[in-house]
Amino acid sequence: FEAQTAKEDYEEAVEKLKEYDAEVFVVAAFGQILSQEILDMPKYGCINVHASLLPAYRGSAPIQWCIINGEEKTGVTIMQMDAGIDTGDMLLKKEVPILPDDNAETLSEKLEAAGGEAIVEALSLLEKGELKAVPQDEAESSYVPMIDKAMGRIDFTRSAEEISRLMRGLYPWPGTYTSYQGKTLKLWEAVPLPEEAGGEPGSIERVEKDAVYVNTGKGILKVTQLQLEGKKRMHAREFLLGCRMEKGGSLEC
Repeated sequence: FEAQTAKEDYEEAVEKLKEYDAEVFVVAAFGQILSQEILDMPKYGCINVHASLLPAYRGSAPIQWCIINGEEKTGVTIMQMDAGIDTGDMLLKKEVPILPDDNAETLSEKLEAAGGEAIVEALSLLEKGELKAVPQDEAESSYVPMIDKAMGRIDFTRSAEEISRLMRGLYPWPGTYTSYQGKTLKLWEAVPLPEEAGGEPGSIERVEKDAVYVNTGKGILKVTQLQLEGKKRMHAREFLLGCRMEKGGSLEC
């Protein structure tokens, strides 16, 4: 029954698309591979707004992975869609710098704006016959996996910088978390510090009124916004009024 329904939905969608008699289809954040029937339908085919500088970071989560991997820039690529996953010819690119405080949410907003500008420019060039297709270099290509909740578990043996990038890359979903006194503790905001860790990874180095300093495999993580299981998200100052933390305690217990 499900297979039959899916087939009927597909056939209905194809007939609906045919009604538009479009010269080009524009696709953004669709997350599915279009059939060859649909790809061949418009005169100029289907073009996609992809949130990375192809051929790097093909796949469904390029924004998150660019931050997690510590890239200094990303961008959008307008590409001609083909039967593969983000493998079509590149038509136009726009670069966007990744700032030290960017997270997946803020970077997404910047890329949306850049993508809007890029697709308008690309369609104008297409209309003039001035849009040049450049094949992707497979030797430079890379794919990134989907994001899942399990990725958010913090490994404090990693460096403070890596943990900070993970937090920013997984913000706001699925977020990053650890444990404290048997409860899940989400860490929402933190800054990596270059100072040398003074204890085991995951142990609390010190507590100040507006931050909790946590030892990592390299450096210290200054945590400024937390959320204990069953509680609301709070700045460290407010959090520490209701939850006692001390030097030597562990965020992995």
